[in-house]
Amino acid sequence: MAASFPLPVTQDLFTLRAKLQGLLQFLREALSISSAHTVDFYTESVWKQLVDLPPETVLGVLRRSAAEAEARSPEARLLVEAEMGSGIANFPQIFCETSQKLVSVEAFALAVRYYSVQNLGICTPFEQLLTALRGNQKQRTGENVKPDEFMNLKKSHEVQVMSELISSIADYCGIKQVIDLGSGKGYLSSFLSLKYGLKVYGIDSSNTNTHGAKERNRKLKKHWKVYHTRSKLDGNGLALKMAKERKVQDEIKYKVDIEGICNNSPANQGKMSTSDFLPDFSDSVISNIRTQMENLHVYSHREENLCFENAFSLIDLLPINAVEPTSLQTSKRNMSEANKERRKMISKSNESNIYSPLTSFITADSELHDIIKDLEDCLMVGLHTCGDLAPNTLRIFTSQPEIKGVCSVGCCYHLLSEEFENLHEESTQDKWGFPMCHYLKEERWCCGRNARMSACLALERVAVGQGLPTESLFYRAVLQDIIKECYGITKCDRHVGKIYSKSSSFLDYARKSLKKLGLDESKLPEKVIMDYYEKYKPRMNELEAFNMLKVVLAPCIETLILLDRLCYLKEQENIAWSALVKLFDPVKSPRCYAIIALKKQQ
Repeated sequence: MAASFPLPVTQDLFTLRAKLQGLLQFLREALSISSAHTVDFYTESVWKQLVDLPPETVLGVLRRSAAEAEARSPEARLLVEAEMGSGIANFPQIFCETSQKLVSVEAFALAVRYYSVQNLGICTPFEQLLTALRGNQKQRTGENVKPDEFMNLKKSHEVQVMSELISSIADYCGIKQVIDLGSGKGYLSSFLSLKYGLKVYGIDSSNTNTHGAKERNRKLKKHWKVYHTRSKLDGNGLALKMAKERKVQDEIKYKVDIEGICNNSPANQGKMSTSDFLPDFSDSVISNIRTQMENLHVYSHREENLCFENAFSLIDLLPINAVEPTSLQTSKRNMSEANKERRKMISKSNESNIYSPLTSFITADSELHDIIKDLEDCLMVGLHTCGDLAPNTLRIFTSQPEIKGVCSVGCCYHLLSEEFENLHEESTQDKWGFPMCHYLKEERWCCGRNARMSACLALERVAVGQGLPTESLFYRAVLQDIIKECYGITKCDRHVGKIYSKSSSFLDYARKSLKKLGLDESKLPEKVIMDYYEKYKPRMNELEAFNMLKVVLAPCIETLILLDRLCYLKEQENIAWSALVKLFDPVKSPRCYAIIALKKQQ
């Protein structure tokens, strides 16, 4: 590593496993709620099977609990929940021991808060990590660019925060190359390259995404030139002012005898000072010229790319008649050749600070050397890597020596492959998306697709009075009962889709849905359809309450997935440091947690 500043202390594997055990103890009973499918809510009598409370009670307690949580400060919430001791063993009874039904929604809500990522203390503060990474160095701001001019506010927020962190990690490790897995449209890759001067390879499985990313990057570069021009004008304002002063003085005041200067002996020429060439320029102006020239020679390559194009050479600052014509012409020719060489050097320098979109399907066994020919010590990153790509990113990081650090934000938990989900089916797959760590493998833990789907629920819906769009779910659940009783179909592989938003009433919804499913909707009179609707309408609050339970429980499923990945990294012998960090504002970006790790020095 390039830096030796200590990174924040994180919880060890033993502590994390203890918290994982407590979470599993709670989820063994609560998982049935997340696993239930709302499509089958009425056909399978889900409320009666899983909840032993009136729906009004559940809704009232959950809304009140959410309001109280909103009102309390984070510190107060932690103190209240800390009173519960070391885990679920000290909680009031949540589920009935015999029926396994939910009997205390108050205890359920308390347990959910207790096992949240923030309350478990497994998160490393983002600002604390940034401070440690930077050490005594000043923050590198890069180009003064507003990404919301190129992307929507959500993506702008994500890209700004994550690119700042990645840049800091790269500086800390002394690394210039970044591999962006699942780069998609290339927003993060382009930003890292253009703003922070990193050499980025963006790898995506979709050729359409790769082609679009190349075109988008080309357009971004055009916009970038505008910012470069502005910064150059600001940075070279002194030189422009001096050049104008030179022209005015040249045209009005000075009529220097060129031949008189040219007839000076070589010895005398060697003794000439700058003030001899600039007789009426003030000492301060001459000093500014010298400073300007010194600054031009000490620019780093990165700054040279941004500022050197409009820089003025000494020949530009001198009065035109201070040098004989032939000498001036020769100097201009020499300067032209020098500029060509300099541009070549800048072009070569720029080649190391580029974004290259590539198309490749990444698995846990992918060899980066086969994809990137000039692979060197690098960071591997991923912004909302979908499904198995997030765990595969961590596996590639641990197995390939060139990758010195990783920063991964996953999403689409419902697309994760689970090792213990379909044990009755034969599979040749040897690396699964979940679980990753030894403990959950030993437990043969399985969440199931419905539970993983619930983990994708937007976190902001947990706020007071919010849940899933109940009426659309109600329509679908009633429709399922119609399909089962009127058509004799219990399982259907086809999906209704987004018909609810295009329907004017339940009757309209039912007919459109039946038609899409390939069922003869004409065999059902309007009265039959509406009778089903009227039958279940009084029980709509059951569905609303049940979905509130699923929404409240969703963060615990995400906590389990994140803990699994963090424990996996803690188990690896070649990892020096690993942490879970909350990067984004969850209201702007619900999938806000990043897994970050650095390897041991070799």
